[in-house]
Amino acid sequence: MKSFFSLVYLLLVLAFFSHITWAVKGNSLCKQTGMGEIRPHSVTITEFGAVGDGVTLNTKAFQNAIFYLNSFADKGGAKLFVPAGRWLTGSFDLISHLTLWLDKDAIILGSMNSDDWPVVDPLPSYGRGRELPGGRHRSLIYGRNLTDVIITGDNGTFDGQGSVWWNWFRSKTLNYTRPHLVELMNSTGVVISNLTFLNSPFWTIHPVYCSHVIVQDVTILAPLDSPNTDGIDPDSSDDVCIEDCYISTGDDLISIKSGWDEYGISFARPSRNIIIRRLTGHNQNGSGIAIGSEMSGGVSEVYAENIYFFNSSTGIILKTARGRGGYVRNIYISNVTLVGVDTAIFFNSNFSQHPDEFYDPNSLPVIERITFKDVIGDNIKVAGLLKGIEGDSFRHICLLNITLDVTTKSPWNCSNIQGYSSLVSPEICEPLKESIYPKHYSDCYLLPNHLRSSACFLESCTPLYERARPLFMLWKYM
Repeated sequence: MKSFFSLVYLLLVLAFFSHITWAVKGNSLCKQTGMGEIRPHSVTITEFGAVGDGVTLNTKAFQNAIFYLNSFADKGGAKLFVPAGRWLTGSFDLISHLTLWLDKDAIILGSMNSDDWPVVDPLPSYGRGRELPGGRHRSLIYGRNLTDVIITGDNGTFDGQGSVWWNWFRSKTLNYTRPHLVELMNSTGVVISNLTFLNSPFWTIHPVYCSHVIVQDVTILAPLDSPNTDGIDPDSSDDVCIEDCYISTGDDLISIKSGWDEYGISFARPSRNIIIRRLTGHNQNGSGIAIGSEMSGGVSEVYAENIYFFNSSTGIILKTARGRGGYVRNIYISNVTLVGVDTAIFFNSNFSQHPDEFYDPNSLPVIERITFKDVIGDNIKVAGLLKGIEGDSFRHICLLNITLDVTTKSPWNCSNIQGYSSLVSPEICEPLKESIYPKHYSDCYLLPNHLRSSACFLESCTPLYERARPLFMLWKYM
């Protein structure tokens, strides 16, 4: 009889947790506030002499158009329309209160001449270029200290023509770190939507030191063997929403970052309040969702749901190392489907690239309160490689309702971690065998605070542990 009530208890608990997804869907973080707004001033790039033949360099035309539109920034903003055509350009700056709109047959092509991508200072949270000491090439679409920027259209295309950059990287003939396709710095109120991004030289979309960023309904593609062509990399940014995206690249589809070793620790700007939902994609050399390895400023309050990865190297990865410092905490990942993935969940604590010799090897990351819930997988080689750092504390790692069809005889490999689990198949590794229920529920992270308070579960807005009390009382009398 008690086993029957235990089963009923677990079913009630799972039903209780199902309210979490409903609460997040109502959150305002992912609502576009400016997409329906009509800019009172609009120009077309051809008015500034641009030629869409795929050969003529149009950098000056874009620069002149945006210089002209800047006069309307305090008059409701402006729109730059890019019609059908192949518009070759070098790097250009955006301005505040701007909508850059691409027609469905418009393709903005990145120049294949490195001189058209100026060299700028390294990010202060990195201390140097990510690949090479010194500066870095500026992104094709660039902006800093901006407010209210919309990059959108009728599924137009940005093509970074990155193959030349990949060849320079492989042949080690670069003098500076490769450019991103889109980078916005120190900006707020950013929307990137309804577009296709192809062949970035390096990371594709890189909001850094930004707040209130929405990336929605975009497709990001690069060859599966292209080096480091991450999809979307929020970096020391907060209040970020990524949803309804398809990404297939040569590295991580999404990678959440916050600075590198002593530079990230000193800069101390975390990435936090990040929502990822309805993401589909695959890769060969990276992961679906990554945190790190540059996470020295801290990463927290990340919520990912409704994720589908296929034919990929890794599903979810946390990358860190001695010397990183920082923290990763309060991460909740749910409703994940994996098909043909080599490693479902990976904690890699030996990602030991460092910017220079001045990092502190005794600076250890704090990793805590990471929850995986409702993960299913078919044709998975390894369920989990969960490896912490000896002498460090990777704690409160929680797995709930995980079912993976694993093809190897040793599905889990765990060391230097601590946590809990319930309803996990194949059988979890020893450090995580202790049950979540009923004693350790409060040790497992479920929702970011700002999302938890945005909706009332059941019939009240009392704290989550209070609302769970009836379930625990049921357990008590079994």
